[in-house]
Amino acid sequence: MADSKNTFEIKEGVTISDEVVAIVAGLAATEVDGVEALSGNITNAAIPKTGAGKLSKGVKISSDQDGLISVKLSITIRYGFEIPVICAKVQEKVKNAIENMTGIGVSAVDIRIATVVM
Repeated sequence: MADSKNTFEIKEGVTISDEVVAIVAGLAATEVDGVEALSGNITNAAIPKTGAGKLSKGVKISSDQDGLISVKLSITIRYGFEIPVICAKVQEKVKNAIENMTGIGVSAVDIRIATVVM
């Protein structure tokens, strides 16, 4: 999903691609207990085998005129977890990870529950 190849200047002379931001978001989301995977069955355990680049498949990054970014994630959750609680944790974790690692402000983290697994 992060295929637009936008770049963000995080400091003078330093830019990062939206794919890097998407990977940070994907890693943060998969660390939340109750999140089974991102869209496409990318789990935290599968990252060493498939590579972190696959994490960007379930994440879309867009920016606004104020330089803030918004994130859209598609996740699979485990049965038995409260969906609103999981979503709030994912939103907080993703926002904090992006802002702390890149310095880019995050205006929104939107989550789509793709499926629930046992």
